Amino acid sequence: MKIEVIAKRLDEAALNAQATTQISQEKQLSLEEAYQVQKLSIDRRYDRGEKFVGIKMGFTSKAKMEQMGVHDMIWGRLTDKMHYALGDKITRSDFIHPRAEPEIAFLLAKDINEEVTLANAEDFVIGVAVAIELIDSRYENFKFSLEDVVADNCSSAGFALGEWKMPDTNIKDILMSLVSDDEIVGKGNSNAILGNPWESLVAAARLAQANGVQLRANDIVLAGAATPANYIKVGETVSAHAEGLGSVYLDII
Repeated sequence: MKIEVIAKRLDEAALNAQATTQISQEKQLSLEEAYQVQKLSIDRRYDRGEKFVGIKMGFTSKAKMEQMGVHDMIWGRLTDKMHYALGDKITRSDFIHPRAEPEIAFLLAKDINEEVTLANAEDFVIGVAVAIELIDSRYENFKFSLEDVVADNCSSAGFALGEWKMPDTNIKDILMSLVSDDEIVGKGNSNAILGNPWESLVAAARLAQANGVQLRANDIVLAGAATPANYIKVGETVSAHAEGLGSVYLDII
């Protein structure tokens, strides 16, 4: 099975909200091949008019990395069609089995053409915000191997951003929560994101450059989740809250 065929299959699964079997049940991909599938699959979206707007980070929990037997983060591409405005109505039937996560987002101030470190990371950022990421594995039963999930664009499905705050706003060691209507369904700390969310931006810049992806001014980096993901359901309002950053919400219809 060629990687072009796999990419088409995953793209159509997302487009039609129809789950497919795990690729690993039929073909063993290397991690490099999985990223090639991811690129080809997202290229199909570009061909339909979608635009690249940034990247999302995955496996930003050290415990999750150990669980999956990996020693680095994974990443996926974000497009403009994935971006929902604060308070938008999300049609549940457009997805297969979507979940929501509370995250920290970075808005880039300039193109990244050099090494980003913890010492200079703030120089590359014009804003930070609380975010909701919608993840939706295209695989049956939300089950997958490492290579499966990378090929599937790290389950990226959508995101919404809260109000942008100044880049010197504290995002380290802050309380974060995910709320369904008035019920807290997830509670955590931003330090769950690599011990410091800024570390995720550093890693995003490194991985993007290593893979030939140019991050530019006004692109977005989603740093990773501060709590486990929670299934979303019709009729609820899902919101993410972060101490000092405010909140963002989406209505599910």
